[in-house]
Amino acid sequence: MARYIFITGGVVSSLGKGLMAASLAALLQARGYKVRIRKFDPYLNVDPGTMSPYQHGEVYVTDDGAETDLDLGHYERFTGVSAHQGDNITSGRIYQQIIARERRGDYLGATVQVIPHVTDAIKQFALADTEDLDFVLCEIGGTVGDIESLPFIEAIRQLRNELGRERSCAVHVTLVPYVSAAGELKTKPTQHSVRELTSLGVQPDLLLCRCEHALPESERSKIALFCNVRPEAVIQALDASSIYAVPLQYHAEGLDDEVLRHFDLAAPTPDLARWDDILDRYQNPEGEVTIGVVGKYVGLPDAYKSLNEALVHGGMANRVKVNIRWIDAEIFEQDDSDIVAQLEPLHGILVPGGFGTRGSEGKIASVRFARERNVPFFGICLGMQMACVEGARNTAGIETAASTEFGPTDEPVVGIITEWMTKEGLQTREAGGDLGGTMRLGAYDARLQPNSRVAEIYGSTEISERHRHRYEVNASYVPALEQGGLVFSGMSPDGLLPEIVERPDHPWFVGVQFHPELKSKPFDPHPLFASFIKAAIHQSRLV
Repeated sequence: MARYIFITGGVVSSLGKGLMAASLAALLQARGYKVRIRKFDPYLNVDPGTMSPYQHGEVYVTDDGAETDLDLGHYERFTGVSAHQGDNITSGRIYQQIIARERRGDYLGATVQVIPHVTDAIKQFALADTEDLDFVLCEIGGTVGDIESLPFIEAIRQLRNELGRERSCAVHVTLVPYVSAAGELKTKPTQHSVRELTSLGVQPDLLLCRCEHALPESERSKIALFCNVRPEAVIQALDASSIYAVPLQYHAEGLDDEVLRHFDLAAPTPDLARWDDILDRYQNPEGEVTIGVVGKYVGLPDAYKSLNEALVHGGMANRVKVNIRWIDAEIFEQDDSDIVAQLEPLHGILVPGGFGTRGSEGKIASVRFARERNVPFFGICLGMQMACVEGARNTAGIETAASTEFGPTDEPVVGIITEWMTKEGLQTREAGGDLGGTMRLGAYDARLQPNSRVAEIYGSTEISERHRHRYEVNASYVPALEQGGLVFSGMSPDGLLPEIVERPDHPWFVGVQFHPELKSKPFDPHPLFASFIKAAIHQSRLV
């Protein structure tokens, strides 16, 4: 019988609710409990698929093709539990479903209202498919007091009454700011936040207090007194040196012990060897490399969150520190002289995914630099497409090669895909159709050429990776591109869609149509990233 942990946040956003949820789930998992984490997002978008990365960070994609909040990446990386469509819900999706039902007449003429119809839909989402779980952690996006989140808080209130105390726990993440002029930590913001939450009918059982300075016992007792919780249930959460230090830090503060005490459950000794090893590899590297990421959303690191972490994991696999240099691809379109100055010191160049024409020529220039200078190159999604365009122009003699994503072209080396095969059958899309949810999304199989570099890296010729794209390399150009030195070492099972390209005459040159970063974990680094960083280590000895 699943027990529910509801996680809310107050005072300000960006307190780390997602990281807290992932860390607590990992700690419960380390004690032998089976967990799943879900995210409730109050915004009206159906999903984050059409949102700018500058608005909401990266879009995380699950095996079953859901475009979700980036927090689901934290959940997977910390627990290893694959997320699915049912683990992320938005207000937009809930209202979309309710309005569709109302139009069909499913409500039999009843007035459709927030209570009970919206709150019932939220509760159904929280309770679905939990029969074999010990804990379900539900994170509520935004902060307490936001108008958008009120239906979710009300749904929690109802669920707590229905489940009972023995099956539900409310954890509130709040801020205890330090006022340097006074030299004091201030508890009033936490008190007001808890009062707001309580006024909505949800009394928190535990408080996770984010603070820059240690929380004195006197302040902890004060918070407990005014917020109506036990002093032991006030957990300090100091800033950590790394996100991978957070689980061990929260364990040392007693977070998981207090949660199990709340549920009156046994607290077997946790097996934290995995996290000890991860932290040791992160904090005690035996060298370092510098990787340049040439992209278009480099002004916001969260736009490439999974990519950032996958590079760190590749460093852990090789016991080196990975220094990431974020480079705006547009600068190479403004001044060619910047290319050598920016890229020559690097030990590896990565061109990530993206959408639109902005920065595309800068990415192509980066590919050319990596190819000609024998610098390890890794192209992901659009990065692979740009590698093919660069190869077409400069080694295959197709000088006007381009992508139809950037406008009409006589040589569409990359073009929009309107149909592809899935396990469920043929999928079709219209070129001018909706943008949301119409891409090739989720996990797809690919077959690798025996004796290719990527087959050696994977240790297999059969792989499954997650996709999120609307354009593909045009298979009719494959022979010409291979004449120019590219090898298409990975294809879809039907042989129609290029999945991986490489250059056998290059120290390390790989482009993939999928997003391998989405499946990388600190305790299981993705093999492509581990191999890429290993090649960068070799390059560092040559520079």
